[in-house]
Amino acid sequence: MAQGVGDLNLSVGYALKQAAAALRTAMDAGLRPLGLTVPQYACLELLRQRPGLSAAELARGAFVTRQSMHAVLLGLEERGLLTRASTATRGRALPTELTEAGHRVLAEASAVVAEIERRMIRSLSVAEQQRLRADLAACAAALGDTTPR
Repeated sequence: MAQGVGDLNLSVGYALKQAAAALRTAMDAGLRPLGLTVPQYACLELLRQRPGLSAAELARGAFVTRQSMHAVLLGLEERGLLTRASTATRGRALPTELTEAGHRVLAEASAVVAEIERRMIRSLSVAEQQRLRADLAACAAALGDTTPR
């Protein structure tokens, strides 16, 4: 007979889900006054760090489906926070870049998110923070890439 998860208080997966849910809730609340959702923020941050990403690349990086990313991009474009080329420079993918307004909104959003992350890990030493990042990366690698397509 297969053994179940057991006591949820001892489950790493459950603790990880609790942490992810708490982080998402805090980010939703922090970004709301800026008129941003978490996927919109992720899209802007990805574009700041890697200008010109395609919608498919943005979807993978923001952990959303391509269909969801299309809606995210339309909303950000309508607000004037990003631009998309009308023709592809390579293949069929239309590169996307932040506008000046996008950079300004992102600067505010990044400060909000950084403060939330500081609150989340403030009880951990620098060594514990490094270990946590390494352990989470190892957990993700053990399960393989599960990014929505």
